[in-house]
Amino acid sequence: MDIRQRLMARTADGHFSLSSINPDQTHGIKRKRAEKDLAKHAGQITDLQDRLWAEGRRTVLVVLQGMDTSGKDGTIKHAMSPMNPQGVRVVGFKQPTPEEQRHHFLWRIRRALPDPPHVVIFNRSQYEDVLVARVQKLVTERVVESRYEQINRFEEELARRHDTTILKFCLHIGYDEQRQRLIERLHDPTKLWKFSETDISVRSQWDEYMAAYDLAIARCSTPHAPWYVIPANKKWFRNWAVARILIDTLAEMNPTYPKPKLDIPGLEATLKAS
Repeated sequence: MDIRQRLMARTADGHFSLSSINPDQTHGIKRKRAEKDLAKHAGQITDLQDRLWAEGRRTVLVVLQGMDTSGKDGTIKHAMSPMNPQGVRVVGFKQPTPEEQRHHFLWRIRRALPDPPHVVIFNRSQYEDVLVARVQKLVTERVVESRYEQINRFEEELARRHDTTILKFCLHIGYDEQRQRLIERLHDPTKLWKFSETDISVRSQWDEYMAAYDLAIARCSTPHAPWYVIPANKKWFRNWAVARILIDTLAEMNPTYPKPKLDIPGLEATLKAS
């Protein structure tokens, strides 16, 4: 089963609807199999990333978007942990700082882009500027509309000119599941620090955010930067699906160890004589 094909967002006539995707869906994958598979292939992620690092000329950008409690932090922790920290960087995008607000909305994104041969993970991303900005009316609708095409051109530039493979994941959590996770945060000292009263006000605008996600995915799912919609009610499936897509994509990239021109017999003889 090619999970990439199953989870890639399907846009018809420029339209998309998250409501058509069940956040409990697991596509026939059972938890025991997913967890076994994730453990089994951890070494494969490590190997592929090591080859990417040694090759030294390409990059991978992973974009994680989703409503509060959808599991962006958890996905990074569980699905990406086998990668060597030396070659991975995680960047979180929160409310823009005063300095960032003085620049174009992509300015802070460009500053965080990966350099070969890194993998960079965006915890939230440029899409905040067509999601939050649209729902909270931080800019006019005309400005938001112009940003979709700017994002598409930006991502195409990354893919074509900078040899960056872009993986965009929308972690799709259900309304009832979010309620339960927010309540659990209130009673868990290890997660309470994540809770903010603004979480409740954002939740009250759920329908508006779903509409904004529909538009972002419909307008910005392209051949060079497709969106993958990950049913995220079941954390184990979310972790498995993201890891599986990452593995399959890296395997398709097929990074290779470089073959430097060295006189190996001569160098070996020199070392033995030293």
